[in-house]
Amino acid sequence: MTDTDPLDGDTAVITGASSGIGAETARLLAADGANVVLAARREGRLEELADELEGDHGVDAVAVPTNVREEAAVEALIDETVDTFGGLDVLVNNAGLARGSDVAELSTEAYRTMMETNVDGTVFATRASIPHLIESEGHLVFLGSFAGQYPRPFNPVYAATKWAVRGFALSMEASLGPEGVAVTVVNPSEVRTEFGSEFGEAFEDRFAPGEVTEPEEVAEAIQFAVRQDGSTTSEIDVYRRDKLGFF
Repeated sequence: MTDTDPLDGDTAVITGASSGIGAETARLLAADGANVVLAARREGRLEELADELEGDHGVDAVAVPTNVREEAAVEALIDETVDTFGGLDVLVNNAGLARGSDVAELSTEAYRTMMETNVDGTVFATRASIPHLIESEGHLVFLGSFAGQYPRPFNPVYAATKWAVRGFALSMEASLGPEGVAVTVVNPSEVRTEFGSEFGEAFEDRFAPGEVTEPEEVAEAIQFAVRQDGSTTSEIDVYRRDKLGFF
């Protein structure tokens, strides 16, 4: 870490940080000098990543096992962050998952798991972070999706959660912009991560390298948004190059 790092001394919370887009985002923000708080359910992976970031970048990295579906756990995550670092500059709402497919066959449990993780968890983390982000004039980032922009036949409930996240994000931009908070929603299409393993084949196994977007590319979009000092990078779409010909 050096005095010229864009995020030198800032503090970032990243949900869903144990793998994929979340882990790559943590690496890039730490490389920019930010201290990072890593939130997800898999404690072992978080601790390994925290050790990596501290060793590679000389920042402070804290693993906080968190289930974003639990309101109290999310509030404790933000409280611990502020108690440890004295404030909060960046929140990346990345945690998300999919379950099932066809609505007619979707169980109520699967429905609730998607809604509670993708929507409720995002709202809980945002709500708890607002006063701290206003104080720091910080950045609030949401992981949307191509599925939250266009109608699609596969897994309409997952799509609905991402429409909700995107609508919430853009409305929070209108709400928090006058308070000096930058708000960005990043919309990827398919990304080669563990996503998809919950209902079939993981995207990292289904797609060959270079066939769809890599998690590093989405993380770079987040990094770009967070680096802005005076502006809001409102919405960034990160699609595989042939995507619009197939949706």
